Amino acid sequence: MAGFVQIIEYRTSKPDEIKALMDDYSAKREAEGEGPAPVRGITCADRDESGRYFAIVEFASYEDAMANSRRPDTTEFSAQMMALCDGPGKFYNLDLTEEMNYR
Repeated sequence: MAGFVQIIEYRTSKPDEIKALMDDYSAKREAEGEGPAPVRGITCADRDESGRYFAIVEFASYEDAMANSRRPDTTEFSAQMMALCDGPGKFYNLDLTEEMNYR
């Protein structure tokens, strides 16, 4: 099974600003419609630890994820996001090995 998931764990006291930044980045990437891009993404807030968040981003492949990471707009977005965080983020790079849908 192909697929790659990146989880970015971060802490912030500015979640609304990060959401606005993410929305702007996504809109610009969608409008361009070129180059590797995420398949989907979700953001989660930790119920047990206020101020802790996770961005979960799925790519078609590891190669697509790395090509996306090398894009200048992604580098700029990442720097802007980390500037809004309360400390460094932590990245988890995961190969997708199985997918289950419960519906």
